[in-house]
Amino acid sequence: MCNYTVGTNSYIDDSSEIGSGTVIRNNVIIENNVKLGKDVYVDNNAVIKSGTVLGDGCRIGTGCLLNESPFIVDAGKKLQIGNSAIIRSGTVIYGNSRIGDYFQTGHNVTIRENTHMGDNVSVGTYSDVQGYCEIGDYVRMHSNVHVGQKTIIEGFNWIYPFVCFTNDPTPPSEVCVGARICKYAVVATGSVVLPGVIVSEDSLIAAGAIVNKDVDKYCIVAGNPAKVIGDVRNIKNRETGLSNYPWRYYFDRNMPWESVGFEEWEKSNRRCMNTGDND
Repeated sequence: MCNYTVGTNSYIDDSSEIGSGTVIRNNVIIENNVKLGKDVYVDNNAVIKSGTVLGDGCRIGTGCLLNESPFIVDAGKKLQIGNSAIIRSGTVIYGNSRIGDYFQTGHNVTIRENTHMGDNVSVGTYSDVQGYCEIGDYVRMHSNVHVGQKTIIEGFNWIYPFVCFTNDPTPPSEVCVGARICKYAVVATGSVVLPGVIVSEDSLIAAGAIVNKDVDKYCIVAGNPAKVIGDVRNIKNRETGLSNYPWRYYFDRNMPWESVGFEEWEKSNRRCMNTGDND
């Protein structure tokens, strides 16, 4: 007995598994060996290729393409996406990638092959992740962000619109050296981070900066080439006059420390690690 809903002109391969409560709209193609969790919604004209695994409660927008292959005919790669993803219209995600729970994209996002993302990652409209990238939990990318191959974004980072992470030290060449953005760093609008640069924890890249050297912890860098102009701990909120950085102590909306505070959350995490309880 079919316990899911299928619209007109949709194709589902017999080898695929569709969870209960799932809704598949019109003109959808679901190839072989696909697994959809419970209560998934797949909108019109989406294509889900062989080997895709989606968790419960995912929402797939109009015209999305999941588990694309770099050479088109090189099919059969695995794509795994966790629970409660919201993947908006026009998004293309390549295979050999693993994405955690509560993932979100804007419209027309591209995520290339061999990308690994943690939980609660969002990638804004027209952003482009060029594959072989490691992206940690709670990374927030706004629109039109370019992430070059082999970039590492450790987690809890804010990446604002039109940021570009480059990876070729002497273009054009066969060398690929990604930047590393350490936890809690903020990269503001229109900045460019050059190949191999390490942006340290709690630092701030100002809007429009061209970053060609490593950035130390707590530093604010600005300009072309970027130079240190201050310490984030001296930045005050314009409305309240109070400290604003490191931001994790003063901002908690949609963060795992919401309502308890960062320090208490961090202590709790340490206790869990010490006892071996990761649930």
